[in-house]
This record gives sequence, C-alpha cells and structure tokens, in this order.
Amino acid sequence: MPPRPPAKPPTSSTRSLPPPKLGRRQARGIKAAATNNPHPARAAAAAQGSKEPQRIAKILARAGVASRREIERMIVEGRVAINGVAIDTPATLLTSLNGVTVDGKPVQAPTPTRLFLYHKPAGLLTAERDPKGRPTIYDKLPAGLPRVMPVGRLDLNTEGLLLLTTDGEFKRQLELPSTGVERSYRARAFGNITQEQLEDLIEGIEIEGVRYGSIDANLERRTGANTWIEMKLKEGKNREVRRVLEHLGLQVSRLIRTAYGPFPLADLPVGEVVEIRQHDLVTFRKTLDK
Repeated sequence: MPPRPPAKPPTSSTRSLPPPKLGRRQARGIKAAATNNPHPARAAAAAQGSKEPQRIAKILARAGVASRREIERMIVEGRVAINGVAIDTPATLLTSLNGVTVDGKPVQAPTPTRLFLYHKPAGLLTAERDPKGRPTIYDKLPAGLPRVMPVGRLDLNTEGLLLLTTDGEFKRQLELPSTGVERSYRARAFGNITQEQLEDLIEGIEIEGVRYGSIDANLERRTGANTWIEMKLKEGKNREVRRVLEHLGLQVSRLIRTAYGPFPLADLPVGEVVEIRQHDLVTFRKTLDK
C-alpha cells in the first residue's frame, strides 16, 4: 500500500476559525438550560425554601472572621473546613455557617453589624501584627471591644479617625472607590504652595504612573513656615495625601484624618473609641445602597 501523503498545513481560511454565531433562539435555549440546571447548592436551597446561597468567603467576612481577601488566603492555607473537610476554593457556596470551622473552631452566625470610631494616635500600625515588633492599634485598643477590622488604613505616622467594624463585607464596601465615601484630612506641611496649585488637584493628578482621582484641597492657614491644608478625596490610595503634597514640593510633618463619610473625629480624645448608634448606622447604610 502506498504511503499516505502528509496532511496539508492549515490555510488561513481554516486556521483558528471563530465559533459560529448563535441565533436568538439558540442563545435563549442556552440561557434556559443554565436556569434549569442551577448550581447544586442553589438547587438544594430552592428545594428547601432556603435563602440564596453565597460564597463562603463573603459569609465569613460578614461574620467578622476577617476581610474577604484574608479569608481567601486562609482557604488556600487549608484553615477553613466544612464538617471537618478542608475546602480549597473561596467560590464554595453556602446558605449558612453550620459545620464551618476556621482553625478548627466553629464560626458563629453573623450578628448585626457594629461600627466604631477610634482616634488613632501617631506611632501605631494599622495591622493585626508586625514582624518587626512595632506596636499596632490592637495593642492599644480599649478592652471589651468585639473582634473588629479597620476600614482602610492610616500609616504609622498618620493620626486621627479610623473606623472599626465587625463586618468584613461592610468594611469592603466602605473602602471601594466606587462607593464614593469621602475622607477628609488636615495636613501640616513645610514649603510654599498657592491656592491655585491646590485647586488644580480637583482634576486629579498622575505621579510616577499612578493616577490619583479628584481631590478638593484648600489652604486653611499659615503658621510661620508651615501651612495647614484641608483635603477631601474618595479613593484613599496608599499614602495618597502624603505623595500628592510631596509631589507639589511640600514636606508633610503632620497628617490627621478628620472625617470618614458622615462621621467626624470631632473632639474624640486620642486613643478613645465610641460606637455609632444602630439607628445612625442603618441610616448611613441606606445611602450606600442608592
């Protein structure tokens, strides 16, 4: 038998052909099939009349275990289990925390969200622990608080208002730039600056490839060689205020966060914590959902 001729190389007309376009009826059929064959957890919940299942990372964050990102890290490390079996994906769907353990300890069902205002002093890290042994906010928080997570961060030398919450999902919502929660600061800086230069920040600014959004900045007063500047922004990127002012040729010697959303630092003493009333918290959360 003569040898089979080698296959012809694919031509441009046969190479990497795109999939055929679906008509409207076919697309509707695929969508209907997906609806008729839901995820097993959703199907079980529907059959039992239970609430819609959610990702385990989201439920654990809501229960105050940690932020969603930290929970995802814990899952990768094998620290989260269901009925004694470690899970390997934060996409696991659940309707409750029954049988869920973290580091071998059962997780309690979420309780109503709580929010606290803390006057952070300078010299504390906004972290749970520090490899270098430097003091953190958790070393100085008053006794008797529930497990709380900071909303955003204040760097080591920044002082002022830090929100603390028991709800990891609420924390995430407050931090997202898309939510548009305004942060207010007062900065004391050495150097020359004009109101016109500060007003240009309303259009945003790019520094070393990083784009910072709109900043409402105003000269407050001058005290000798120093200037006090008020700034309002909605992004809160890492060290944003310091980097923007340093880019303008100023040396920041003191930075205070004076408000986060509708919550002011006001006259809260340094190191003290006060809880937001549930009524006020519920009212505020309704504004975030609009």
